[in-house]
Amino acid sequence: MTEPTAEETGVVLRRTPQQARSKARLARVLTAAERVLIAEGVPALTTTRVAAEAGVSVGSLYQYLPDRDAIIDALAATYFSRLEAVMEEFVRGAATERWSDPVGVLIDAYAGLYRTEQGFRALWFGSGLTDRTRAADREHKLRMADGVRRVLLGLGIAGDPEGLGRACHAAVLAADALAQEAFRRDAEGDTALLDEAKVMLRGYLTALAGRQEQRNGGATGAAAPAGPVPGPAGHPESQG
Repeated sequence: MTEPTAEETGVVLRRTPQQARSKARLARVLTAAERVLIAEGVPALTTTRVAAEAGVSVGSLYQYLPDRDAIIDALAATYFSRLEAVMEEFVRGAATERWSDPVGVLIDAYAGLYRTEQGFRALWFGSGLTDRTRAADREHKLRMADGVRRVLLGLGIAGDPEGLGRACHAAVLAADALAQEAFRRDAEGDTALLDEAKVMLRGYLTALAGRQEQRNGGATGAAAPAGPVPGPAGHPESQG
């Protein structure tokens, strides 16, 4: 995998690599750590095991990631960065495109990431999350919620009233919980549960539009686009 830099992901390192060779070594270590995580689970993420998998000395690894918690935090940060990068693609797409089912598009895209990011699933479904990772996850969800807010604004589905950010945060929390349960049940994602998540969040989106219309004194507010229209590039429209 091609790893973002420590600065891009927010990884907290014991020491930040400056030279290209050191950065490449750290990327190799994180790639090796992900292989160990997928194959053997969180308990195997020891400095000794990861160093052996990466083909570096424990001392070399210790310069950047001194213990299992640091390795877990670094892996989590790379996963957060990937998810947020996909959300930014949707934000850019929403500024120029119209989607008939934005809820379906977003849920299908992130369900696809759950299917392909085996390390993400192994980490989240294991029992080794650190306090730092849990705190970082809360911040990550706030950033994802802001991405959803910007998608809705870009699509013209909502204005920017007070409380929209809070509503998007609630939607992200609900969607994340349902997605996790769907993939705990089935490695490919429980289709029925994912479909129910879409139904629930479509209803919530409709309620948000109605709430905005009431605030506007009954005037016709922004509404979800109707009819078949293109989804974002590289992310086909949901049919669920």
